[in-house]
Amino acid sequence: MFEKVLVANRGEIAVRILESIADAGYRSVAVYSEADEFAPHVALADEALCIGPAPAAESYLVVDRIIEAAKRTGADAIHPGYGFLSENAEFAQACKGAGLVFIGPSPDAIALMGNKSAAKRAMIKANVPCIPGYQGADQSDKTLLAEAKKIGFPLMVKAAAGGGGRGMRLVEKGGNVKDALASARSEALNAFGSDELILERAVVDGRHIEIQVMADSHGNVVNLGERDCSIQRRHQKVIEEAPSPFVDEKLRAAMGKAATDVAAACDYCGAGTVEFLVDQDKNFYFLEMNTRLQVEHPVTELVTGVDLVDWQLRVAAGEELPLSQGDITLFGHAIEARLYAEDPANGFMPQTGHIFHWEEAMGDCVRIDHGVTDGGEVSPHYDPMLAKIIAYGDTREEARRRLILAVEDSHLLGVTTNDAFLCQVLADERFVDGEATTSFIDANVLAVASEAAKPTPGNLALGAALILANSDTKDASSWRWSNVARMASNLVLRVGDETYSLSADYDNDAFHVSLGEETHTVTLHEMDDVSCVCSVGGVRQTAFFAADDVTLHLEAQGQALIIEDITYAPALSDGAEGSGRITANTEGLVIAVAVAVGDTVEKGQTLVTIEAMKMEHRLTADGDGEVTSVSAQEGTQVKKGQIMVEVELAQTGEDAQ
Repeated sequence: MFEKVLVANRGEIAVRILESIADAGYRSVAVYSEADEFAPHVALADEALCIGPAPAAESYLVVDRIIEAAKRTGADAIHPGYGFLSENAEFAQACKGAGLVFIGPSPDAIALMGNKSAAKRAMIKANVPCIPGYQGADQSDKTLLAEAKKIGFPLMVKAAAGGGGRGMRLVEKGGNVKDALASARSEALNAFGSDELILERAVVDGRHIEIQVMADSHGNVVNLGERDCSIQRRHQKVIEEAPSPFVDEKLRAAMGKAATDVAAACDYCGAGTVEFLVDQDKNFYFLEMNTRLQVEHPVTELVTGVDLVDWQLRVAAGEELPLSQGDITLFGHAIEARLYAEDPANGFMPQTGHIFHWEEAMGDCVRIDHGVTDGGEVSPHYDPMLAKIIAYGDTREEARRRLILAVEDSHLLGVTTNDAFLCQVLADERFVDGEATTSFIDANVLAVASEAAKPTPGNLALGAALILANSDTKDASSWRWSNVARMASNLVLRVGDETYSLSADYDNDAFHVSLGEETHTVTLHEMDDVSCVCSVGGVRQTAFFAADDVTLHLEAQGQALIIEDITYAPALSDGAEGSGRITANTEGLVIAVAVAVGDTVEKGQTLVTIEAMKMEHRLTADGDGEVTSVSAQEGTQVKKGQIMVEVELAQTGEDAQ
């Protein structure tokens, strides 16, 4: 028995867990880093305790501090959430050793499933279908290269201790296996502290299907159906749904049994997710078991009517599962989209910054799990996921339509997000037809995303009108631009890397904005702090906006734009292509500096590596030359745009004459 639960996590994860803890009648404790003092999960809990500085390695990942927080607040149980320490066997053992109830599986089950080699060997022994491959103890290049040849191509190289795409390399036929082994080992060692690898035959154009399982301490194990998580980028899930449009009743029954066999084989207790790859012929193969809830668990909750966190609490308290397998049915359809602070048009680069405004969509069939707040910060220290937007419908098509509206009607101003990309995916014919596989996000999809990210002429005109509007006569307290004297103006606006020259004048209560040969008439009818009712080209609409110095954050007509007014800015050459001034492309932590003053470098050579939001970003030389200055230092935090390295570029061609 326990009375008070500490949640060892943050953001939307902690908020989600805390809500079910309160519903179940338990008191709650939140822990937070110095960066999260005003985060929603801190306010939601009954008590909260700061456990260290912003970096997760100095706060959320420090086992002793979390155990001490439980002791100080009198918490007698710990829920690890999903992520951070949720799959850490040492943490589960530390909770047990401190006399605390760990709301999750046993340390032994976590340890077994935390290593892909050991897990796969155990599953082969339990007759669970597995992908042909190699998971042996001999990790020499000689053995791995020989085994790769036996397995054939395409080949997947994976970190045995890893996940989330780190330490994973796909080798096509004719590819360099030795290079893939070296790079996978290096990345795995840095990310997980182990460079052990496994090899598997790659399943091309397959489906990523996972089964939700629950088990109690009385020997009962059930599955709650499948989730289709095939749409991924960099092996990170983007869209998830339940049930899968690809899975029929026969396959569902077979995969469900295999998943419960996996749980039984490791004497499992609690919530877990068994992941499978399924080929086009509906053959399925065990990938791994995540010994926790998954980010996408809400879609299962919506189609089963089960609160999975509540079940976790019941199991941890020693109760039997509330339902048997025969009592669990699936009804309707649910689809989830992950809202990330990232720029799909720029290689999904993580984004950081200030949140000026957050407004979530509403609706009886819409659920939004988030940890976002007005005035908050998107920090480089944590995962870039901001929210999960989920829609339910009696049919898949109904859920899909509702989800597009929910994504479009959720407004976040201040940082670039993937909201338009999510709608693009949801509207893609292959997704509509239920035919999207793990190879869905390809070069063509990304090209469409890049093109769609370019501002429409109408939205540029609207942005110009808002910039020129007289702030003194409006109720928008955050505006800092000039007044009516600029209502007949030439403007230079920048969106991303592109610059646009516009001219505008004001007449008959409307702005007339010209871009090239096009002229758009913009009328601002009503305006408050974050939105305006306006007409662009005679079409009435509501747009959302926020202002920061000379930057306008605008959401209109399905586009989210960050527009800079650089009309009076001095001509800038720093940071331009071929300038030799290498600047940070994101806020983050410098983890490697590969050059020193006096070094000769070539264009494209990696100079500095920055880690932000669990991803590594390499800054490369923009030309050949000699390093004249190195400002970057390992272990230091840097801001976006901060100069890291300066290179005196060698003169070539006409420049040398």
